[in-house]
Amino acid sequence: MSDSTPKSTEQTVTADSLSSMVANFEAEALAQAQADLADLQLKSADLADQFLRAKADAENARRRAEDEISKARKFAVEGFADSLLPVVDSLEAGLNIKDATIEQIREGAQATLRQLLAALERNKVLAINPAASTKFDPHLHQAISMVPSEQETNTVVSVLQKGYLISDRILRPALVTVSAPK
Repeated sequence: MSDSTPKSTEQTVTADSLSSMVANFEAEALAQAQADLADLQLKSADLADQFLRAKADAENARRRAEDEISKARKFAVEGFADSLLPVVDSLEAGLNIKDATIEQIREGAQATLRQLLAALERNKVLAINPAASTKFDPHLHQAISMVPSEQETNTVVSVLQKGYLISDRILRPALVTVSAPK
């Protein structure tokens, strides 16, 4: 019997130490889990803060872009209008001359036309004025009529009204008559 007592004590010690080890392991695991949870909560709070800041930045950028677009629309013609003011001044000055001769009126009108054409050119408004015998281009010209001609078929015979481009986009096609076969 004496052999069984020491075993029982060893088993008790082993059971006690095992129970103590399990309790220590559970306490360490709980402490680690709580530390991990606290770390994850901090990270979550940081990410939530970063998200809110990014969302606010995006909203501010959207508002700034809308403001810029609004200003661009509102003041888009400002430069164009500014370049036309000297033309208006010239026309008013010409109308203020009471006893102008036909020659003076013609010279004034030609000078004002040059100013107007220069203002249009500065703002990328270019004339489409095809020469006679130019091949008809439906992207640049609008045929008003076809006339029998000695020229090759579908070539410009005459220009009735100049067309205009604005930055490579048709503002108004040139009105032309084109040649038809005889």
